[in-house]
Amino acid sequence: MRPTGQRRKGQRQTSAASPSRRAGAKTDVVSLYDEVTRKIIAQLEAGRLPWVQPWGRAGGAALSLPRNGITGRRYSGVNILLLWGAVIENGYPSQGWLTFRQAQAAGGCVRKGERGATVVYADRFTPREELERAARDGEEPGKVAFLKRFTVFNLAQCEGLEDVDPEPAPLPERQVVPRAEALIAATGADFRIGGTKAFYSPAQDLVQVPPQPAFHDQINYYRTAFHELSHWTGHGSRLDRDQSGVRGGKAYAREELVAEMGAAFLCASLGIVPTVRHADYLASWLEVVREDNRAIFRAASQASKAADLLLAFGSRASSVTTGPKAAEVLERELVA
Repeated sequence: MRPTGQRRKGQRQTSAASPSRRAGAKTDVVSLYDEVTRKIIAQLEAGRLPWVQPWGRAGGAALSLPRNGITGRRYSGVNILLLWGAVIENGYPSQGWLTFRQAQAAGGCVRKGERGATVVYADRFTPREELERAARDGEEPGKVAFLKRFTVFNLAQCEGLEDVDPEPAPLPERQVVPRAEALIAATGADFRIGGTKAFYSPAQDLVQVPPQPAFHDQINYYRTAFHELSHWTGHGSRLDRDQSGVRGGKAYAREELVAEMGAAFLCASLGIVPTVRHADYLASWLEVVREDNRAIFRAASQASKAADLLLAFGSRASSVTTGPKAAEVLERELVA
């Protein structure tokens, strides 16, 4: 494979394709991985898990996933952790974010002197030279991974914006959450209630959770259920993650990290305040993140995919049974 940017025969090499330019771009990608990883490690070392935030404080942001203030599209992966952290660190009252240009296009602007938050975008592309080589050799073209950084600003850092991104209304305080019950049922998982332990068995492909009254704080029933269902998404017939690890090992710690974040992302989507279920894994998570500057990116990406897969079941179910009357019937049945 010809390296990205290598000149073809007879083509004059430009500065954009120079080895030093390519090396600089590679160095910037590595430094970005390091920068984000150091930020996450600092939070973990301080005993604060970045996917479990103290939501609901007076004047603070409502519980939800961070989203684009114009399109409403939710951020995913490590960007959830980065933007949640920025909301807590700065006390922002909103989970909505915009780029500088989006604020201007919406008729407003970012206030002078405001500092934005960094989000990242990862993807793969096929260079033109690789397409030509593959066509010449009759092979499949290869792809090159890239990582970009973008700066976004919280809606609280902007002015002149009207009717942009209203905050979602919080769920009322209650022990039974119909939306959560409906989502669990919609997955079609072998979900069993009973016993004294919560677990997912990859061999049997089943989830078991103790009955809700067994939880001191009954809302933890849902947090636990979504943790185990996040494990369930990793089965070979679904997202096919490595679930072969044994307790105490790094593979086990990586899968637990995915399930913890997956449950937190699901809870935030449903208006349930996330909490940490396995604080005793903190040391093993730190070990995994410290030795690999891409581990937190990988785990957060897999957690987003797990949450998205589970939420998709709920979306399909709601498309079949919709409307206020159906919702009222569902809620009455669940509360009864």
